Amino acid sequence: MPHHPVSRRTAASYLALGAGSLLAGRAFAQAGDYPNHPIELVVAYGAGGGTDVLARAFSDASRKHTSQAIAVTNKPGASGAIGLTDVLNAKPDGYKIAMLTVELTTLPHVGVIKFSYEDFAPIALLNADPAAITVKADAPWNTIEEFLAAAKKAPGEFRVGNSGAGSIWHLAAAALEDKTGTKFNHIPYPGAGPAMLSLLGGHIEAVGVSAAEVTAHVASGKLKTLAVMADKRLKGFDNVPTLKERNIDLSISAWRGLGAPKNTPPEILAILKNIAVKTSAEPSFREIMDKQNMGFAFGDEAGFKAVMVRDNTYFKNLIAKLNFKLA
Repeated sequence: MPHHPVSRRTAASYLALGAGSLLAGRAFAQAGDYPNHPIELVVAYGAGGGTDVLARAFSDASRKHTSQAIAVTNKPGASGAIGLTDVLNAKPDGYKIAMLTVELTTLPHVGVIKFSYEDFAPIALLNADPAAITVKADAPWNTIEEFLAAAKKAPGEFRVGNSGAGSIWHLAAAALEDKTGTKFNHIPYPGAGPAMLSLLGGHIEAVGVSAAEVTAHVASGKLKTLAVMADKRLKGFDNVPTLKERNIDLSISAWRGLGAPKNTPPEILAILKNIAVKTSAEPSFREIMDKQNMGFAFGDEAGFKAVMVRDNTYFKNLIAKLNFKLA
């Protein structure tokens, strides 16, 4: 049999193919025994908030669906920038993931963070809570139309509380201004809780926080919600109209979901997605969300990515229109 010498180029090609196969095999091997130690789920906000509650509920419910614990770590500060930066700087091996929030599509545009949703690989969307306009139960306005009409008669005088300058709830009230030609006096608080206490005390006219965050005070008869910024009416708020029903085309929600550094191998992301799908269907997980009045909204990586792209575009344009910068 004649011998055909192998050219240097062909030999180099064979070597490259071999090296590629070796790397692919190594990645597969890593995914094959993943996870072989606990996974850290970073919450970029303090303990006790909605993001923390969701993360811990997910962690507890995930035990049936992974051989390793998913351990929640709180790393608050700088509007979420500290915790998210920690995840982005980690090795993309699936052992440090983040609970992403809607602020990932707002903070880059107000100058607080230098990274964006594009630096993360989406795993699964788990939750969405729409904004709502809520006033005291004894307030003179019983419909969103009455509230807006009164606010228009006193431009800049109606005080609307939010959970911080540049927060999703601040932007939701600003978007309502933009859609209706109204001018509010936005009052920032360190969270939705303090904003509600101020409303209960009669110091402000309304809050623009989520329906979930006001539900206990609405149920007790101290507050009333005039409208929700959702596509359809909310469970537990069946008598409250959406803005869209009132011909105001506005739907804004705070969402939360799982993400990993963008260079995480697809085999590992697939395993994490599988854990998320099974965990999100656990009755214990849904029960905690219902108890907290948190809206369940599952989306796979493509659905979650679409939500991030949509909101990033929306908030980029809104923030530019409002000429709003924090840094």
